[in-house]
Amino acid sequence: MGVSAFRVASFLCLAIILAFFLCAFTSPAAFTEPRRLALALMSDEIRFAILLSIATATCSTLVSLVIGIPVAYVLSRSNFWGKTVVEGFLDIPMAVPPIALGVMLLTFFVRNPLGSFINERIVRFVFEVPGIILAQFAVISILTIKLLKESFDGVPPRYEDVARTLGYSELESFLYITLPAAKRGILGAALLSWTRALGEFGATVALAGATRFKTETLSVAIYLNLAAGNLENVAALSTILLLISCTAQVAVRRLLYGGSRP
Repeated sequence: MGVSAFRVASFLCLAIILAFFLCAFTSPAAFTEPRRLALALMSDEIRFAILLSIATATCSTLVSLVIGIPVAYVLSRSNFWGKTVVEGFLDIPMAVPPIALGVMLLTFFVRNPLGSFINERIVRFVFEVPGIILAQFAVISILTIKLLKESFDGVPPRYEDVARTLGYSELESFLYITLPAAKRGILGAALLSWTRALGEFGATVALAGATRFKTETLSVAIYLNLAAGNLENVAALSTILLLISCTAQVAVRRLLYGGSRP
């Protein structure tokens, strides 16, 4: 049976999109000499940006998981009045540009009495490292919830019903039945959220600013070097960010699938 024209066209579209992103992803590495990349890695500023990016992305991802798991479970398992409105409302942050989201947060902490009290008396977010974590959380939290909800949707509710008939409480059936069954999806959500937080820029620069050796994440470092016209450092930083993201993707896929899938 011959290959249909539609199948050929589909593979052609796949080849085009792969070639497009391959060209985009490899261009910084082609522009950067290995010596320049090594010098960038040894730079105190770049090492600071790498460590700050990893630390803040990890913190924001953990917060997103702690909040997102129960929220996603409720949305997956419960039917309540206004659920459609709630789910529609949760879609709004995904349509808002990150820099606009950062400006909204900045306005809240500067102009709103409650936000000002929180920023001045509890935790200082404006132009501080906690602001980076909050900005990353604001960007990735809805993504995390949506991915987790899909994972819980894939676990048949009858498993929990059987556990309840065997004497498990609702919490125990969630902890011992649902979570283990959805662990691959949860790890995948954590991975995608972490890599998204790692490259977050718009909300971060609006709320936490762009101060060298203080709120300088990798994406902020790219912006500062681009503004200074240092294209070699920009290319090196872009390559580093790409390598970290690719390494995380490969590591988690091997953890999830153990080499059993191509």
